Amino acid sequence: MKKGIIKIAAFVLAMLILAPTTAKAEEKRGPLALTVDAPAAVIMEASSGEVVFEQNATERRSPASVTKVMTTLLVYEAVAQNRISWDDMVTTSEHAASMGGSQIYLEVGEKQTVRDLLKAVVISSGNDAAVALAEFVSGSEESFVDLMNKRAGQLGMADTSFRNACGLDAQGHFTTAKDIAIMSRELITKFPEVKEVATIWMDTIIHKTARGESEFGLTNTNKLVRWYDGATGLKTGSTGEAKYCLSATAIRGDMELIAVVMGADSTAIRFQEAMKMLDYGFANYKVVRGELAGTVVGQVPVAKGKDGVADAMVAELISNVTEKGNNSELEAEIILFDSVSAPVEAGTVVGEIIYTYEGELIGKTALVAEEAVEKAGFVDMAGRVFSIWFK
Repeated sequence: MKKGIIKIAAFVLAMLILAPTTAKAEEKRGPLALTVDAPAAVIMEASSGEVVFEQNATERRSPASVTKVMTTLLVYEAVAQNRISWDDMVTTSEHAASMGGSQIYLEVGEKQTVRDLLKAVVISSGNDAAVALAEFVSGSEESFVDLMNKRAGQLGMADTSFRNACGLDAQGHFTTAKDIAIMSRELITKFPEVKEVATIWMDTIIHKTARGESEFGLTNTNKLVRWYDGATGLKTGSTGEAKYCLSATAIRGDMELIAVVMGADSTAIRFQEAMKMLDYGFANYKVVRGELAGTVVGQVPVAKGKDGVADAMVAELISNVTEKGNNSELEAEIILFDSVSAPVEAGTVVGEIIYTYEGELIGKTALVAEEAVEKAGFVDMAGRVFSIWFK
């Protein structure tokens, strides 16, 4: 009898000791561990820029042709700023034509449009096309590289140094998985139309030389655009020093992910690991979002304005990544100015929204005037006074 009581007491005591441990384990339960068969890797959610997985993400490594993500970004920005146009003709220099590695075999003096050269860069990773565009945008590759490094600094790419526009191995030419994700995010969120080019499987350009015209086929180096459901791009790269690299982007539902692999031992491994990373991100995470940019959330009185109020609209979407199964939502605090004085230009800041998630600050964005409000003239003011009187 005594032995039975002792056994029961021991069992109860064991349960009491183990219970808190089990509870704690469940509280901390999250996505399963992920390992990537590559020296460096990162998964970033595109709308928020939040990293949900990293493996040696800030280790400096040679990026090979993934460098061209920055080259492509700067070309899109130059077009957006009206410094160049897609239909401009680019003349191939001797320097551009001399590029080795992956190329579309441009000849000295050959002319191609900015549009076709950009296709050659994004689809088939043409080094000669990248350098020709760099020279056209900035006058020389050296000047363009200065622009690349300046832009990297603006984006907070603290561990990046570019030495050329195409990604050929060079001393002092390096970046990190995290920095690649940062520049990839900037490109796909600011210029989502790049995905239309990045998902082309096969295309052609026409070589126009003194000997006549000939068709040249472009085949996408990123096999995920055919292999992976939701793939939208973006850029492969491989050299002897860099091994096999990839910045892979994909959308499923309302979430867009960027998976970066650096230094894989083979092209098969880089694609295999990128797909595994994307699967992991889509399976374990979701995005919660605030008000869409352009949404009107209130009005601000306009002193001496032709219109008495200005509509306050959201300037930027704020989002947050959380684990699936978490049903919390973003909480928004709308703060509007008491009033603003006319004239008010469209885009004038008239307040802000502060977002928190589970009590933590996630971000804030300005509220801006949706439309301009002119200063009221004498007739406007007089009419307003009479209206008040009659009321």
